[in-house]
Amino acid sequence: VQLQASGGGLVQAGGSRRLSCVASGTIYSINTMGWYRQTPGKQRELVAAITSGGRKTYADYVKGRFTISRDNAKNTVYLQMNSLKPEDTAIYYCNAEVRRSVYHRGTEYWGQGTLVTVSS
Repeated sequence: VQLQASGGGLVQAGGSRRLSCVASGTIYSINTMGWYRQTPGKQRELVAAITSGGRKTYADYVKGRFTISRDNAKNTVYLQMNSLKPEDTAIYYCNAEVRRSVYHRGTEYWGQGTLVTVSS
């Protein structure tokens, strides 16, 4: 199973960006999918997550600005980021707990990371 993230880049403060992450490989179903971010010298932190049933969780610092969604038919998770701030600059990683068969509980996978830079 591989996760391929895309959509990073340079954006001005106040702007928007949409990240996508596609899971591929032997996939029976995907439990929770999410986005994390990391800046130099800091631990990776949760930005947002969404369960297979659509329940969403957000970090306090992105509530009202970011929206997570998923397309189960495409094994894809999205992160719509609005009202971006310079402090949102980070490498964003997607994460998914993938079941490879009906007998498999799930294994956690990470994407390669995509850099989002917000200029002031």
